Amino acid sequence: MKSAAENLSPTRVKLNVEVPFDELKPNIDAAYQQVAEQIQVPGFRKGKVPVRIIDQRVGRGYVLETAINDGLNDWYQQAVAETGIRPLSRPEVEITEVPDPSATDGELKFQVEVDVRPEVELPDYSGIKVDVEAAQASDDDVTKSLDELRGRFGTLKPVDRPAQADDFLTIDLTAKVGEEEVDSAAGLSYQVGSGTMLDGLDEAVTGLSADEETIFATKLAGGEHAGEEAQVTVKVTAVKERELPEADDDFAQLASEFDTIAELRDDLAKQAAESKVTQQGVEARDKVLDKLVELIEVPVPESVIADQVEAHFNPEAGGHSAAEDHDTEEHRAEVLANTERAFKNEVILDAIADKEEIGVSQSELIEYLIATASQYGMDPNQFAQIMDQSGQVPMMVGEVRRRKALAVVLGQAEVTDSEGNAVDLTEFVRPSGEEELVEEGADEAAADVIPSDDPAAAKF
Repeated sequence: MKSAAENLSPTRVKLNVEVPFDELKPNIDAAYQQVAEQIQVPGFRKGKVPVRIIDQRVGRGYVLETAINDGLNDWYQQAVAETGIRPLSRPEVEITEVPDPSATDGELKFQVEVDVRPEVELPDYSGIKVDVEAAQASDDDVTKSLDELRGRFGTLKPVDRPAQADDFLTIDLTAKVGEEEVDSAAGLSYQVGSGTMLDGLDEAVTGLSADEETIFATKLAGGEHAGEEAQVTVKVTAVKERELPEADDDFAQLASEFDTIAELRDDLAKQAAESKVTQQGVEARDKVLDKLVELIEVPVPESVIADQVEAHFNPEAGGHSAAEDHDTEEHRAEVLANTERAFKNEVILDAIADKEEIGVSQSELIEYLIATASQYGMDPNQFAQIMDQSGQVPMMVGEVRRRKALAVVLGQAEVTDSEGNAVDLTEFVRPSGEEELVEEGADEAAADVIPSDDPAAAKF
């Protein structure tokens, strides 16, 4: 088989493929056998019908067509491997020449047009300069962390006053669309200001005392009436405030491994300082990626991006989705810009990963699996099995590999804070071990997901 790639644009190619008859013949033989299994001819057992009888009954042209259809994908994949292109879209195939059905020689010729990942030219990305906000943990940061810790051990006590921010309420809700009651619930717990239920609820309950109610308008977020305007009656049945324990040595012993409140505050100060460095690292990482996108020109395949945008707004053909309620010109422009940016990020980081010969170790993949599973509130082992069964492990390997590529560039960057001080992000970009490299084409997840003791991958 011979194949050649013709560039139609930086993101689209045409493959010209020629398959000689001797490579086509095994498919023809298989097609004859397939047809022999499907037809019944008196005097012949199923699957034992001679070729000449099949030619008489169904025609050699049909057999040839079957052989070509069955082999087309394999020849296409072989052409992709030979030419080294990286397809992004469904191929568009045109058969330009087929052997004469009555002949025993000739060749099959076909052309394939497909969108491909563009090649990019990488500049010298060492020493990229970025500025980040100065970060120094303050006493207020420590106090805030201590108060959050005290909140975990706080107790709720009823209060005889109107509800205010951060109070814990027990409420009853009834929603109506027009005159129809569409939903109701009683005895719900809600913290004022959390914003975890309905838009407008915080404003409605603020100032209400126990056994008082009010009506407010909101847009329903779920159910069969999602997106519709509703009138919601909310009744407050109880108002409680959280009473925090005293920040003393007894609390330190209750809430931590420390014996004194001073030791606990010192540890919280250390954690706050580490958090500030992480914030700087995230800011620097984002700015370094912005710089890379500015420096490197990445052609964008318009049809691929358009398909992704359409899939965002119509995840299921003919089905209603929440996204459809926001299918506006402005929102589409935003999604389009985000999709194009994500494509450029991926192409650039993959190119850097190739140049730096970056691999992904099993421990790094496991760290990413665990972190992603926690975002979905799932058990890591169950999540790993789902990713394996759905063929998503290669995608996850690619994502970890791109994160490591960005970490390499960030590790070579010159980062200073807003006060002119050099920022050391060594710990932020510290890589995990490279043992047990996982190929990007891996098709199964680790059977036992056990966290490694190196949090660098998850942190970055």
